[in-house]
Amino acid sequence: MPQTRRQFLQQVGITGGAGVLYSTMGALGLTTTAETPAFAAPARTDLNGRGKKHIVILGAGIAGLTSAYELGKAGYKVTLLEARQRPGGRNWTVRGGTEEKDLHGNTQRAKFSKGQYMNAGPGRIPQHHVTLDYCRELGVAIEPFVNQNADAYLYREGSTSLSNKAIRHRTAKADVYGYVSELLAKATDQGALDSLLTPTDKEALIGFLSSFGAIGNKAAGFGYTGADGRRGYEVEPGAGLEGGRTAAPYGLSDVLASGVGNYFSFEFGWDQAMMMFQPVGGMDRIPYAFERAIGREKFVYGAKVLGLRNTSTGVSVIYSSGGKPREITADYAICALPPHIAATVPSNLPGEIISALQYARPTNAGKIGIEYGRRWWELDHRIYGGITNSNLDLVNMWYPSTGFHGERGTMIGYYNTGANATAYGALSPAARLERAIAQGIKIHGDGYGKDVKASFSVDWAGTEYSRGSWVGWPSQTDGVYARLLEPTGNIYFAGDHLTHTIAWQHGAMVSARATVTALHSKVMSR
Repeated sequence: MPQTRRQFLQQVGITGGAGVLYSTMGALGLTTTAETPAFAAPARTDLNGRGKKHIVILGAGIAGLTSAYELGKAGYKVTLLEARQRPGGRNWTVRGGTEEKDLHGNTQRAKFSKGQYMNAGPGRIPQHHVTLDYCRELGVAIEPFVNQNADAYLYREGSTSLSNKAIRHRTAKADVYGYVSELLAKATDQGALDSLLTPTDKEALIGFLSSFGAIGNKAAGFGYTGADGRRGYEVEPGAGLEGGRTAAPYGLSDVLASGVGNYFSFEFGWDQAMMMFQPVGGMDRIPYAFERAIGREKFVYGAKVLGLRNTSTGVSVIYSSGGKPREITADYAICALPPHIAATVPSNLPGEIISALQYARPTNAGKIGIEYGRRWWELDHRIYGGITNSNLDLVNMWYPSTGFHGERGTMIGYYNTGANATAYGALSPAARLERAIAQGIKIHGDGYGKDVKASFSVDWAGTEYSRGSWVGWPSQTDGVYARLLEPTGNIYFAGDHLTHTIAWQHGAMVSARATVTALHSKVMSR
């Protein structure tokens, strides 16, 4: 069977490495128009006779770690400069003893019990993300993350008849799907769609809606009654003659007015659909596994970048260490700092590159982890993992996907973004907890405020060296963003902000792979 051109190039990359791959693409005239090839990590044999090049990497977040790891496998000398005292950047797991002073002047010291933690940054991994490939390669154990739970709640504050009530996700979905199916089946049967559907199509559609919405047949007017148990039971089916008793569905107008159905599209999101995963023991298992694989000796922690320059022989980076400025020179640099922070570093980068870095728009996110001495969500609400969504300013609440039936547990009491995150961030940590508890009681009742053992809250806009949770771009097609996709002299850029999967570790990883491939190709061409 003949090979396609893409299959041929993939095989070239696998057998010959990235440098050979790009040389082949150049020979075929494909370097500017071909699809992005499958990643082929630079091979150690590629550098034979070319000497060991030194790459300095600014920032040991996920993009910097991935860059260092892949370059190290090929035999490059790498040095990572990281302002924090840990790897991972926004991949940050807070445990007992974690101490952090934010830009508002608040200092928190986490008092979580042994084995309890909160993932302050990324907290879940879709199964199609390359993040899982690195977990496998680095030996990071994973476990399911419960991203959807039919028994979690939806809560909408407002003035409708369903407002200010904690409604089970399954109940809301059953009623929304049921009524939408009833209305569409009636409209179809009455001929409203005759200009669009054949008689066979109409029959098939009504058959689908009967199953999708659990509605009655034509004789019953296609009515939705909620009698099949999808929306839950007032009395559950049991032994003997106990067949269970369902509650009558909420009224059609009430369901539509409440807006409870507006959240269901979440589960169809490409990056949000189940199954999802998390590392066993905390998300920072990933950066620490990278650190071990790269070699701890290649990291300089507490190194804030003070200057970056292209030179006639490579690059020069000025950084602080122990309160003193130091200089490191290398053949190339990969800047994996957040773009809005990289723009503030004194450099000899061209003005158009600085403008491109400034073009990024940082946003904010906030989280609070609350440890309870009693897993009341399991004991009182029969909720095992998942997310409750609300239109309160706490927005999302995450129940832990691990430690089931344990004595203690730590839930995410709020995960919000934008103005809500900024409003919480302006409060003191104690006031953040107080507000989160007050809001959570509206959904879960008074038990939400009891048995609180510890908490820790994060305001990403107020977190040094991040100053935001992620960035957005006014446009990724107007040419400004694209300036950062190419090297400037011997300086390259990498990060999730240079992808279309911003805010995910996957984005940081695929950006790093692209940067490593481009840098290695340049070395191989000389």
